[in-house]
Amino acid sequence: MMRALTWDGVRLQVAERPDPVCSEGMAVVEVGVAGVCNTDVEIVRGYMNFRGVIGHELVGTVREGPSAWRGKRVVAEINFACGRCAVCARGLGRHCATRTVMGILGADGAMAEQVAVPVANLHAVPDGVPDEAAVFAEPLAAAFEILEQVHVRPRTRALVLGDGKLGLLCAQVLHQAGASVLAVGRHEDKLALLRARGIETVLASDWAGDPAELVVEATGSAEGFAAAVRATLPRGTLILKSTVASRPEVDLAPLVVNEITVVGSRCGSFEPALRALSSGSVEVLPLVSARVPLDRADEALRVAQQPGVLKVLVTR
Repeated sequence: MMRALTWDGVRLQVAERPDPVCSEGMAVVEVGVAGVCNTDVEIVRGYMNFRGVIGHELVGTVREGPSAWRGKRVVAEINFACGRCAVCARGLGRHCATRTVMGILGADGAMAEQVAVPVANLHAVPDGVPDEAAVFAEPLAAAFEILEQVHVRPRTRALVLGDGKLGLLCAQVLHQAGASVLAVGRHEDKLALLRARGIETVLASDWAGDPAELVVEATGSAEGFAAAVRATLPRGTLILKSTVASRPEVDLAPLVVNEITVVGSRCGSFEPALRALSSGSVEVLPLVSARVPLDRADEALRVAQQPGVLKVLVTR
């Protein structure tokens, strides 16, 4: 038996669970560090109606599986695809209709002593990248997904709404890609992390509302969509990053009238994220606000919801 943070739809608790089974095509990873994501918070508010072990950001060591992977320090992609359908054949396994998703949809997650992961989802962590940086591989990959979906030209005017963890990562990724970034947030100390990287910032209370050609909605709130639409220039592109449990009413007329391109943006490839962590082109360690041991992992989600808190890590 192992310890794990479980959600049963009513109660969040650290409990004993059976050790994961290393079936064909799978590996068992001993989790060293797991990260708390806003999606984890939304899950306990009803998002995806998930039941089981939560958590999908991890770095750990392969304990069971193919000999070539055993003992390696790894991170893991979160979508467990079938590998056989037409969508998977197009290289879009993260959109496989029958996929499960670690700690989110039909598959136990990473806030546990061990987790079972498809071998195809594993990525070796480069030497020199500490665990507390490597655990950011999944959300950083999600930030890099923007560059896969939208052509960012040098000096593209980009606006990032939200100064939470993902917003700060998206701003850094766009900045290193050559965009002229303005990050809008509600917390001076969080925005200061971006200014230290040469990125322009403004408090939401002081922002004039000037629109941009590329807008990233990363507020983590249901209200963020309307604000992001207002902030997008005609024929501009709006990138949606927030996933929330609530379902707000949406006025689609401005999208039609202003001919705005809306791009849903979720998971991304791990390779550019790991390269950025290795080179230091994106800085993540200043985003760590707190560390909570696995035995008290339920507290980690409460800490993560406190004002001003960024990344909370669950450690062994």
